[in-house]
Amino acid sequence: MAAQHPNAPTPATSRTPDEDHPHEQPLAGVVHDNVRHTKSFTVVGNHLVQHKHLSLLAIGLACYIQSVRQGTSVDIKTLAARFPEGPTRIAAGLRELEKHGYLQRTCTRTSTGRIVTRTVSRNRPGHSGSGSARETASPAELRRLRPWLPIPASRPLPRLPNRSPSPSSAGRLA
Repeated sequence: MAAQHPNAPTPATSRTPDEDHPHEQPLAGVVHDNVRHTKSFTVVGNHLVQHKHLSLLAIGLACYIQSVRQGTSVDIKTLAARFPEGPTRIAAGLRELEKHGYLQRTCTRTSTGRIVTRTVSRNRPGHSGSGSARETASPAELRRLRPWLPIPASRPLPRLPNRSPSPSSAGRLA
Protein backbone atom coordinates (compact mmCIF):
# COMPACT_ATOMS: atom_id res chain seq x y z
CA MET A 1 0.00 0.00 0.00
CA ALA A 2 2.94 2.30 0.25
CA ALA A 3 2.87 4.11 -3.05
CA GLN A 4 6.11 5.56 -4.34
CA HIS A 5 6.08 9.29 -5.19
CA PRO A 6 9.07 10.17 -7.33
CA ASN A 7 8.35 13.93 -7.04
CA ALA A 8 8.42 14.00 -3.21
CA PRO A 9 11.47 15.66 -1.68
CA THR A 10 14.05 13.46 -0.07
CA PRO A 11 14.19 13.62 3.73
CA ALA A 12 16.90 15.70 5.38
CA THR A 13 20.01 13.80 6.36
CA SER A 14 21.56 13.94 9.81
CA ARG A 15 24.86 15.70 10.35
CA THR A 16 27.93 13.59 10.49
CA PRO A 17 30.33 14.10 13.42
CA ASP A 18 32.95 15.75 11.20
CA GLU A 19 30.52 18.50 10.05
CA ASP A 20 30.44 21.83 11.86
CA HIS A 21 27.62 22.17 14.32
CA PRO A 22 26.25 25.70 14.87
CA HIS A 23 26.61 25.46 18.67
CA GLU A 24 30.11 24.00 18.75
CA GLN A 25 33.08 26.23 19.46
CA PRO A 26 35.65 26.63 16.67
CA LEU A 27 38.91 24.73 16.90
CA ALA A 28 40.99 27.83 16.16
CA GLY A 29 40.54 31.60 16.33
CA VAL A 30 38.79 33.70 18.91
CA VAL A 31 35.97 32.43 21.09
CA HIS A 32 33.91 35.19 22.72
CA ASP A 33 32.85 34.58 26.32
CA ASN A 34 30.80 37.74 26.76
CA VAL A 35 28.81 39.01 29.72
CA ARG A 36 26.37 41.90 29.31
CA HIS A 37 27.65 45.09 30.95
CA THR A 38 25.09 46.89 33.07
CA LYS A 39 27.16 49.82 34.39
CA SER A 40 30.38 51.70 33.62
CA PHE A 41 30.80 50.81 29.96
CA THR A 42 31.22 52.54 26.60
CA VAL A 43 29.81 51.44 23.24
CA VAL A 44 32.46 51.66 20.52
CA GLY A 45 31.66 51.10 16.85
CA ASN A 46 33.28 48.31 14.84
CA HIS A 47 34.13 50.90 12.18
CA LEU A 48 36.63 52.31 14.69
CA VAL A 49 38.08 49.20 16.33
CA GLN A 50 38.42 47.40 12.98
CA HIS A 51 39.51 50.46 10.97
CA LYS A 52 41.92 49.40 8.22
CA HIS A 53 43.93 52.64 8.13
CA LEU A 54 44.34 53.49 11.83
CA SER A 55 47.21 52.20 13.96
CA LEU A 56 46.50 50.19 17.08
CA LEU A 57 47.74 53.16 19.12
CA ALA A 58 45.22 55.51 17.46
CA ILE A 59 42.38 53.02 17.94
CA GLY A 60 43.29 52.61 21.61
CA LEU A 61 43.49 56.37 22.13
CA ALA A 62 40.09 56.85 20.47
CA CYS A 63 38.53 54.16 22.68
CA TYR A 64 40.04 55.75 25.79
CA ILE A 65 38.95 59.27 24.80
CA GLN A 66 35.40 58.06 24.07
CA SER A 67 35.27 56.38 27.49
CA VAL A 68 36.20 59.37 29.67
CA ARG A 69 33.74 61.92 31.04
CA GLN A 70 33.14 65.16 29.20
CA GLY A 71 35.62 67.81 30.32
CA THR A 72 38.43 65.32 31.03
CA SER A 73 41.79 66.59 29.83
CA VAL A 74 43.01 64.58 26.81
CA ASP A 75 45.97 66.68 25.71
CA ILE A 76 49.32 65.12 24.74
CA LYS A 77 50.98 65.79 28.09
CA THR A 78 48.12 64.26 30.12
CA LEU A 79 47.84 61.20 27.87
CA ALA A 80 51.63 60.66 27.93
CA ALA A 81 51.53 60.73 31.74
CA ARG A 82 48.65 58.21 31.77
CA PHE A 83 50.06 55.69 29.24
CA PRO A 84 53.54 54.20 28.69
CA GLU A 85 53.79 55.69 25.18
CA GLY A 86 55.71 58.94 25.03
CA PRO A 87 54.44 62.31 23.85
CA THR A 88 55.76 61.79 20.30
CA ARG A 89 53.74 58.59 19.78
CA ILE A 90 50.67 60.05 21.49
CA ALA A 91 50.82 63.10 19.22
CA ALA A 92 51.10 60.86 16.15
CA GLY A 93 48.05 58.84 17.26
CA LEU A 94 46.01 61.99 17.83
CA ARG A 95 46.99 63.30 14.37
CA GLU A 96 45.78 60.00 12.84
CA LEU A 97 42.43 60.39 14.61
CA GLU A 98 42.16 63.98 13.35
CA LYS A 99 42.97 62.88 9.80
CA HIS A 100 40.16 60.31 9.83
CA GLY A 101 37.63 62.60 11.50
CA TYR A 102 37.45 61.02 14.96
CA LEU A 103 38.97 64.09 16.66
CA GLN A 104 38.91 67.82 16.10
CA ARG A 105 41.35 69.90 18.14
CA THR A 106 41.33 73.68 18.33
CA CYS A 107 43.65 75.89 20.37
CA THR A 108 42.21 79.00 22.01
CA ARG A 109 43.65 81.64 24.31
CA THR A 110 41.84 82.20 27.60
CA SER A 111 41.23 85.64 29.11
CA THR A 112 44.32 85.11 31.30
CA GLY A 113 46.49 84.50 28.22
CA ARG A 114 46.82 80.75 28.70
CA ILE A 115 46.46 78.60 25.55
CA VAL A 116 44.12 75.61 25.94
CA THR A 117 43.20 72.86 23.50
CA ARG A 118 39.54 72.02 23.02
CA THR A 119 39.08 68.47 21.75
CA VAL A 120 35.87 67.25 20.12
CA SER A 121 35.66 63.45 19.98
CA ARG A 122 33.35 61.94 17.36
CA ASN A 123 32.23 58.35 17.58
CA ARG A 124 30.96 58.48 13.96
CA PRO A 125 33.03 60.70 11.67
CA GLY A 126 30.94 62.67 9.22
CA HIS A 127 27.99 62.78 11.60
CA SER A 128 27.16 65.28 14.30
CA GLY A 129 24.81 65.02 17.23
CA SER A 130 22.50 67.62 15.70
CA GLY A 131 21.94 66.09 12.27
CA SER A 132 23.02 63.62 9.67
CA ALA A 133 26.33 63.58 7.85
CA ARG A 134 24.64 64.77 4.68
CA GLU A 135 23.70 68.02 6.47
CA THR A 136 27.18 68.63 7.87
CA ALA A 137 29.64 67.32 5.27
CA SER A 138 29.98 67.38 1.49
CA PRO A 139 30.32 64.06 -0.44
CA ALA A 140 34.04 64.79 -0.91
CA GLU A 141 34.45 65.36 2.84
CA LEU A 142 32.52 62.15 3.57
CA ARG A 143 34.80 60.22 1.21
CA ARG A 144 37.85 61.61 3.03
CA LEU A 145 36.43 60.87 6.49
CA ARG A 146 34.91 57.47 5.73
CA PRO A 147 36.71 55.93 2.72
CA TRP A 148 35.55 52.42 3.64
CA LEU A 149 31.80 53.24 3.53
CA PRO A 150 29.77 53.89 0.38
CA ILE A 151 28.09 57.27 0.17
CA PRO A 152 24.34 56.73 -0.13
CA ALA A 153 22.47 58.26 -3.03
CA SER A 154 20.82 61.54 -2.14
CA ARG A 155 17.06 61.28 -2.48
CA PRO A 156 14.25 62.60 -0.30
CA LEU A 157 12.36 60.25 2.00
CA PRO A 158 8.75 59.48 1.05
CA ARG A 159 6.02 61.34 2.94
CA LEU A 160 4.34 59.44 5.74
CA PRO A 161 0.63 58.73 5.32
CA ASN A 162 -1.79 60.82 7.38
CA ARG A 163 -2.92 58.60 10.26
CA SER A 164 -5.44 60.90 11.93
CA PRO A 165 -8.20 58.94 13.69
CA SER A 166 -11.59 58.95 12.02
CA PRO A 167 -14.59 60.27 14.03
CA SER A 168 -16.05 56.74 14.26
CA SER A 169 -12.82 55.31 15.77
CA ALA A 170 -12.33 58.18 18.24
CA GLY A 171 -14.76 56.64 20.72
CA ARG A 172 -12.87 53.33 20.69
CA LEU A 173 -9.55 55.01 21.60
CA ALA A 174 -10.82 56.42 24.91
